[in-house]
Amino acid sequence: MTSREKAQVLDDTALDRALTRIAHEIVEQAGGEGVALVGIKTRGVTLAERIAEKIAGIEGTRPPVGALDITLYRDDLRLKAEQPAVRGTEIPFPIKGRTVVLVDDVLFTGRTIRAAMDALMDLGRPRIIRLAVLVDRGHRELPIRPDYIGKNLPTSRRESVAVMLREHDGVDRVVIQEPTDS
Repeated sequence: MTSREKAQVLDDTALDRALTRIAHEIVEQAGGEGVALVGIKTRGVTLAERIAEKIAGIEGTRPPVGALDITLYRDDLRLKAEQPAVRGTEIPFPIKGRTVVLVDDVLFTGRTIRAAMDALMDLGRPRIIRLAVLVDRGHRELPIRPDYIGKNLPTSRRESVAVMLREHDGVDRVVIQEPTDS
């Protein structure tokens, strides 16, 4: 199915501002001590790295950042015909007893976050798990709520949200896309 861009909702300046706000909120609520950021592959890792840099600018110390691959924890794995591509989890620090902030680009049904929590718990028992998302688009199927939100963006189920980051796409922006009838 093809889609077309319906609207841009964040440009590079607004995206950066949202990440700065999330960083300040994390510092304010969780403090700097014992906090680690774990990004959900792929764009969540990039966002976690950016937030960590912003926290370093605020606090003077950079929290550790890890990358979480949830491929094998997804509840829709058996619905996919092809073999899943496992990209690997890299968390080079112990998570036991830490405040772990999971970072993702878009929160939709909540199923990705449930899978991420399952994967994280297999690695150890954090003291607290918090959730930071760049975009919360609603339509939850599970009782999951983000602690830190860059932008609330009500969408229809037909629409999709595309997060483009310069490290992956050459540009920073967030757009709403809708399917074309062709």
